Amino acid sequence: MSKKTLNQKNLEQLGAEKLAALVMDLVQGSAALQRRARMELSAAQGPKEVAADVRKRFASLRRSTSFVDWRKQKALVKDLRWLLSMIETSVAPDDPHEAFELLWSFLQLAPSIHERTDDSNGAVGDVIGEAVEMIGQLSPRIAIDSKTLAERILDAVSKAGYGEFDGIISAAAPALGDEGLEQLKRITTAWQAKAPSEEDIDHYAGFGLRSSPEDTARRNKDLTASVILADVADEQGDVDAYMARYSAEQLAYGTIAPGVAQRLLDANRADEALQLIQRARAAEEGKPFWVHRYDLDEVYEACLERLCRTDDLKAHLWSTFERTLSARSLRRYVDLLPDFEDIEAEEKALAHVEAFAGLGTALSFLIQWPAHDRAARLVLTRAEDLDGNDYQTLTTASDALEANHPLAATILRRAMIRDTLDGAKSSRYRHAARHLAECASSDAMIDDYQSFPPHSEFLVSLREHHKRKYGFWQLVGE
Repeated sequence: MSKKTLNQKNLEQLGAEKLAALVMDLVQGSAALQRRARMELSAAQGPKEVAADVRKRFASLRRSTSFVDWRKQKALVKDLRWLLSMIETSVAPDDPHEAFELLWSFLQLAPSIHERTDDSNGAVGDVIGEAVEMIGQLSPRIAIDSKTLAERILDAVSKAGYGEFDGIISAAAPALGDEGLEQLKRITTAWQAKAPSEEDIDHYAGFGLRSSPEDTARRNKDLTASVILADVADEQGDVDAYMARYSAEQLAYGTIAPGVAQRLLDANRADEALQLIQRARAAEEGKPFWVHRYDLDEVYEACLERLCRTDDLKAHLWSTFERTLSARSLRRYVDLLPDFEDIEAEEKALAHVEAFAGLGTALSFLIQWPAHDRAARLVLTRAEDLDGNDYQTLTTASDALEANHPLAATILRRAMIRDTLDGAKSSRYRHAARHLAECASSDAMIDDYQSFPPHSEFLVSLREHHKRKYGFWQLVGE
């Protein structure tokens, strides 16, 4: 490697004096770089100096009112992540309690940052989540009064408007200990029982809500308390307390049942878990617009496996595969079969895939399994049914089949080309031109086009039907 290559090793050869001059030159006119340089100098003085500078930066961020649009968001996220890095590397190793307090202050910055930031991509929220994770790493090392910490958590979670303290109970559980968790449960229950404050009610006034501000405040208070108590129950391993936050109807929701059933399984209550998940599966399948929920399946299978109901498990896996072409279900099913029976079962399954009504789903399955010979046969026998608008499936399949099944790959690409030109989808002309070039490249590898027109005839047909698609033909080079 050249000694002039810009890397750390070569820069170290310049010596401290030249590097210092270079840094001074680079930071001129950049407030962000100047802050970073000063913070690095503080780090050399010890954690207290770093903590003081971090707090100053927090105060500056808190005072800021200018809106941060998506163009400036990257710089803000970089700044926030760097502050977390300084806390982690320069404060936490020597003073975990101070690092904890800094991270708590960081989380309290979230409302002021969110209120003036376009966080449509969730980047700022991700950094906030990283701070909670860091608290979780520090929690076993900090010494703090558990009852005081419980009060701080209730106050923070109840006032969090942007979910900035989500996950804090789990993160702080080692510091809370049994006594702190019990205290948090007591004070949350007492807080929930109190009527909403005037401040809480005023917060919802003027929103044009169907219910009164007081009712809305009460519902939100109940929801917050429910979440806190459920998190405490999780940390205490109290499944019944966790379940208590839900009604019998809610426990049958497909969005709630998997998590509750898994907790029952973890508590060695497999029979109850199975009953719960069966009710949820029945409720989901009874909906007018049914969507298969694989999370329900996974817990249901875990229940059957725990209860040694192998035949029921195999029947469920095969039924799920038949309905959805789930590769996961088929693999689990085959793994449960004795030797030699698995080969016969796989052949039966692949035959089912070829006859499956959903052509795109069947093709994806055969490509991913993989069973490329069958995928190619499926393409050639059901070519008229190909959905040329299913670009992702057809592109993936054509790329996979090109080497050993060039005719099938060509038929897939032709379907996409026709869909693009028939629909005059000009934004996809460049992709269609690429597909046409790929068809031309595969032409030499195809000895027999069977019942399909050879490439030259296909090209003539395209010109006849789409001669006015000038943008496309310019991309083709004609």
